Order: sequence, then C-alpha cells, then structure tokens
Amino acid sequence: MTEPTRSRLLVLAGPTAVGKGTVAARVRETHPDVWLSVSVTTRPPRHTEVDGDHYHFVSDAEFDQMIADGELLEWAVVHKTARYGTPRRPVEEALAAGKAAMLEIDLQGARQVRETMPEALFVFLKPPSWEELVRRLVGRGTESAEDRERRLETAREELAAESWFDVTVVNAEVNDAVAELVSLLGAATGAATP
Repeated sequence: MTEPTRSRLLVLAGPTAVGKGTVAARVRETHPDVWLSVSVTTRPPRHTEVDGDHYHFVSDAEFDQMIADGELLEWAVVHKTARYGTPRRPVEEALAAGKAAMLEIDLQGARQVRETMPEALFVFLKPPSWEELVRRLVGRGTESAEDRERRLETAREELAAESWFDVTVVNAEVNDAVAELVSLLGAATGAATP
C-alpha cells in the first residue's frame, strides 16, 4: 500500500460577517471529501449552533489547559471578548492522510498558522462591498448594537490586511465562493478538483 501524499492546507480568513461560516458549511455539505477543522471557542453557542459541529464550546479553564498542553495550532482573542483556536492534532492527521483540508479562522489565527505552516495557501474572503458586510452583520441578528459596533471596528482592520493573503475570493454569492475554494483546494493538494 502506498502512503498518501501530504496535502497542502488552505486557510480561509476574512472580516466578521463576510460569510466564512456559511461558505465553510456549504463546502462541508457539498464536498464531504474536504476536511474542515472545527475550532474551539470560549464564547457561548448561538441558538443555531451545535457543539462539535460548528465549534467545540469550552470553558476558559479548558482553553487554558489546551494552550498549556500545546494542543492548539493557533489561538486568539477575537472581537475583544472570546478566545478561538484550532486543535493541532486533527489538522496534522488530515494533512498526513492526504485529505483536502481547510481551516476557517480569523486573521490573527491565520498569521499564527503562517508562522508554523508557511506552505499553506492563505485565502482572504472579501465582501462585495462594505455596505453588504454591514447588512449581513445586522441581518443575522445575533449581536447587540454594542457587539455589532465592536465587530465592525475589527472588520475595518481585517479588510486592510487583504494584501497579506495569497488569494482573494469575493463572497458575492455563496455557491460561487464555494466553487472557487474547492478549485483552490484541488490546486493546493495537487489533485483533481474534489
């Protein structure tokens, strides 16, 4: 039996409310052969989120222990409120098995991954316009006015970092963004498009 070829990781990041979670979920739904990391977070779940599917929801003490044990590939405080991180072992296992693999993380996390895995492909998911980003954030109705303002402040900073990424995908329409990402995943792994 031949050993699988190690894959190249695709790291998807972008500003709040750009639709990273929606795009990643659609990739998972339409391309089950693509492996997607499930992040850990200290924030409480939104009413539509399922533990272990959308995120692994953990306490601050559990998160601290994961950091101390070196279990996180990256982690950051996001929107000045909660911590998010990527469990290291599942990523390494997926890549070693030759799977098309994708992380959906924030900009701080992407910068940390670049330090440890510079060979990854870094993709910036961009909104079609600032007005559309604001509409999406307000429309999802999951944050207070204060939280929305904090997220928009962060989004302005995140949009300014677009040139740091290898590729930009505009999320004007979810299916188009998914098709671009799947194509990039095929190119990143050297395989035919999944």
